Amino acid sequence: MIRLIGLSRRYRQGKGEALALDAVELDVADGEFVSITGPSGAGKSTLLSILGLLDDDWSGEYWLDEEPVHSLRGKQRRELAREKVGFVFQAYHLLDDLTVAENVELPLSYRKLPRRDRQEMVADVLERFGMAERRDLRPPQLSGGQQQLVAVARAVVGRPQLVLADEPTGNLHSRQGERVMEVFRRLNGEGATILQATHHERFAEYAGRVIELEDGRVVADRPGREP
Repeated sequence: MIRLIGLSRRYRQGKGEALALDAVELDVADGEFVSITGPSGAGKSTLLSILGLLDDDWSGEYWLDEEPVHSLRGKQRRELAREKVGFVFQAYHLLDDLTVAENVELPLSYRKLPRRDRQEMVADVLERFGMAERRDLRPPQLSGGQQQLVAVARAVVGRPQLVLADEPTGNLHSRQGERVMEVFRRLNGEGATILQATHHERFAEYAGRVIELEDGRVVADRPGREP
């Protein structure tokens, strides 16, 4: 699913540069559930932004499902992201003036799908996540855990092959975080490839594989341990 060869990301810092990712080499197989861990500033969010095609300013090779992302133009990358990638943000990024159902339907609006098909897909994913009864509520009427479940539902409603989550439990208490992790496990069991960046050691272990970053480099790569 993913192959990175010499992936590097530099940021301007004063008159010099800071290296956020340093020649990262990484392979992720189709259907894996991977946690990316490491201290603040290790490069976790930067890596996920690149994998999610949200950041174009990097060097090296990035292959996504055999597509050479490094050779694609901006429009081609955006089309690839819409087709294959779902992204879950720590801050939810839900629109307060839209209902739960309308928020979840947003990614489908970029596809040429009949309205009835979009509504059926939204109804299905909300039912699976236990949010069907809240479909007409707006984000401010939900708890933090419920908002994150809606954000996950929005990310996966189009059935992407790759789901990326940047600190998905960062704003949640432990019980809410466990529920989100169980949702990820279920999605992974249904065939989705999942990568999450997390600083939470116990939630990292829900994955089948844990990769540790430090100073923009992979310093450890091990199997996950059942929490």
